[in-house]
Amino acid sequence: MSFKAAVIGGGIISRNHLDAIRLMPEIAAVAVADPNLSKRSSLAEEYGISAYADYREMVRQEKPDIVVIAVPHFLHRECAIWCCSQGCHILLEKPMALNVKECGEIIEAASRAGVTLLVGHTQHYLPANIQAKKLIEGKELGELIAIQDTRHLHYYKDERPEWFFEKAKSGGGIMMNLGAHSIDKIQFITGSRVARIHAALSYHGPKGDVEGSGMVFLQTTSGLAATIVQSGYEGVSADTTDLIFTQGMARLISGQGLWISRHGQYVQCVLEEQVDPFVLQFRDLLEGIRTGQEPESSGAYARTVIAAIEAIYASDAQGGERFLELS
Repeated sequence: MSFKAAVIGGGIISRNHLDAIRLMPEIAAVAVADPNLSKRSSLAEEYGISAYADYREMVRQEKPDIVVIAVPHFLHRECAIWCCSQGCHILLEKPMALNVKECGEIIEAASRAGVTLLVGHTQHYLPANIQAKKLIEGKELGELIAIQDTRHLHYYKDERPEWFFEKAKSGGGIMMNLGAHSIDKIQFITGSRVARIHAALSYHGPKGDVEGSGMVFLQTTSGLAATIVQSGYEGVSADTTDLIFTQGMARLISGQGLWISRHGQYVQCVLEEQVDPFVLQFRDLLEGIRTGQEPESSGAYARTVIAAIEAIYASDAQGGERFLELS
């Protein structure tokens, strides 16, 4: 069975999805929609697909089986719910929505329409993360006792669209946009959920009303302790996750791989499989469509990420620890 796919949103991430579709014989890209003429025309020419200014017109005309939604965060709810009503299966970019309430409304719409919903938490599909998850489960280095996740990059670059710096449109700053990756990574590799959070944020950015850094202490449902430290101010970039075991350590470096240390020296692991994570996302979505089972990164799962981020903001604003409601 083959599927027609259309992309809503012509930003940078749209090319990742369209490139992945090119590698999949089961899916054919048919169209892209974006109000920006230059963006949609460029993508249409590059990938040999139709271009539309309005996504509703595109869906009505093209009747795609799958829509990839890659629009600004504040449009996720409206766009996803409408596409569900048209019978489209959904691959929705992260973060799922601005808050837990909106997540619930999207999940309800997908359930009502009988369509499959996958949220693009790519941490589930990165080869090094998959290898780290197996390392933890196999207890090769003993018991995992702590995680330290660190990410620094210049968040306030001029090329970042202005809506990212408006909390009403983005949902938040670095913790909403990049902290979602950290929460997802910790939950995925440990097979658990965030249960409690204590956080402190800072607001020293040159523009907007969103946070520019955050430090988070959390514990998972399995009792594991983890820290997340992120900064969007200028400085040396970093994107590492240290896994501390009773019999050694491991380090994930995004975009580079996994290293293991047993006797004080790190050795890089040879990854078992190198598959484009965007291809793996589509495979997961297709499996859900064919079987009726929830994808690995389902709407229900993605809601737990937003719940954790909401707890980060509440902890910083009101002080103290926050306990998450787990269902």
